Amino acid sequence: MTTEPRILSANKRVALVAHDNKKDELLEWALTNKQKLAKHKLYATGTTGKILEEALGQYITRFLSGPLGGDQQIGAMIAEGKLDIMIFFWDPMEAQPHDPDVKALLRLAAVYNLPMACNSATADFLFSSQFINEEYAAVQTDYSIYLKRTFPALDKSTRHEEEGKA
Repeated sequence: MTTEPRILSANKRVALVAHDNKKDELLEWALTNKQKLAKHKLYATGTTGKILEEALGQYITRFLSGPLGGDQQIGAMIAEGKLDIMIFFWDPMEAQPHDPDVKALLRLAAVYNLPMACNSATADFLFSSQFINEEYAAVQTDYSIYLKRTFPALDKSTRHEEEGKA
């Protein structure tokens, strides 16, 4: 079951994130795609944003460093419908101290059907898509049933309240 699609404008809001061992790879990808990125509004976590802003010569809205809450700030923007694409070069070979935040961020991107690339090949495919510079209607899952689910503990307290009124 789906709801009304979320319309992504032709000028996308792009989050750029990279773990320490992937910052150079993201920087190289971003420099290769500098002209394409210039057409969009960019967001990034702390250090990654600073590196990219200096190299690209393009303003980037920067959040905290990932382990200090930047991943969660980007996750909040995804949940609020304020991001359109996420490029997150995460390091699958290195344990991260903020691993639960990383998993939550990836989960939110999946929940909200956000186009996401975790490596340069996928990022290349995203940015070579016809949709990168066009409006796109992203299908949204209807979570109303999930939001209306009941909980046994709440059912009991409601029942007791109703019995007290009788």
